[in-house]
Amino acid sequence: MMPNAGFWHGKRVVVTGHTGFKGSWLCAWLEHLGARTCGIALPPDTEPSLCTLTHIEQRVETCHVDIRDAPGLQETIANFGPEIVFHLAAQSLVRRSYREPAETFATNVMGTLNVLEAVRKTPSVRAVVVVTSDKCYENNESSRPYRESDTLGGADPYSASKACAELATAAWRQSYFSNDGRVMLASARAGNVIGGGDWAPDRLIPDCMAALVAGRPIEIRNPHATRPWQHVLDPLNGYLILAEHLYSGDATFARAWNFGPTTDHLPSVAEIVEAIIARWGSPARWIASEAPAVHEADRLAIDASMARAALGWAPRLPLAEALSWTIDWYRSFHAGEPAEVLVDTQIERYEALSKGLE
Repeated sequence: MMPNAGFWHGKRVVVTGHTGFKGSWLCAWLEHLGARTCGIALPPDTEPSLCTLTHIEQRVETCHVDIRDAPGLQETIANFGPEIVFHLAAQSLVRRSYREPAETFATNVMGTLNVLEAVRKTPSVRAVVVVTSDKCYENNESSRPYRESDTLGGADPYSASKACAELATAAWRQSYFSNDGRVMLASARAGNVIGGGDWAPDRLIPDCMAALVAGRPIEIRNPHATRPWQHVLDPLNGYLILAEHLYSGDATFARAWNFGPTTDHLPSVAEIVEAIIARWGSPARWIASEAPAVHEADRLAIDASMARAALGWAPRLPLAEALSWTIDWYRSFHAGEPAEVLVDTQIERYEALSKGLE
């Protein structure tokens, strides 16, 4: 299943975190679908930035507001009058959360509550998707993929903050949005996303690309760790489909959802890096990082069978293709192809998959 372009055309949509990696891809897709989008976020915090390179802030209405600023956020959302809200703004890095735990909680928990309060006071809103993380589960290194009903938790500040955001979202749904039926509120927990245009520090793909372009060995922290890798367009497709169902007013969709790849074989970090090196096509190698280690889970997998059954969603890019699309994107970008063209082309190519055109 794919987003319904007829549904999205002319819809007023807020995307918090539009200056980030996933937010930029989502805004580009919403523009392609004909939505009228307002992006709310701090200015881009990486150089280069996908948001800047794709001119997202010239393509959508833009408001530089910190989601920790409750009055400013409420005024911005109320003035735009959205029908649908995607909340992606977050402090999204595990290692940074160790350095800045209070800031991580302020952004990921209180920022989420500020968004929900602004929604509560904006009569135009019909559907909200709060994007958290697959790391919101209490990770006991189980071999079984985590389901939406599993216990929430977190051994590091980032994971714990995302678990708190999930709990807060569930509480606001039950306390404020269940009775009147005006707002359908869901949360989305996605696996590790990859794709072109990610330059965030301490993430595997950006670290690999920086090393390959510079001709130096790739340093990796946890070679044997496994993660639910998926191309960024796969979970974004799920968010868009979920929002359409929420907008219909069916309360059975107002709940938590996992969006992740099949779990038959989750490759290790080392396997991913070796596949990237092979696809890049020039001599390279990886080495174990000697940087001071912080706790990061060795194994993580999520069960997205509910989204497959109830939403008709499924990942369209197997991991090998997701890696190929990602490496092709960076290779073309470094060869001089404009990032905006690369993003728009891959969105169109992804949509063509559902029509049997590829």
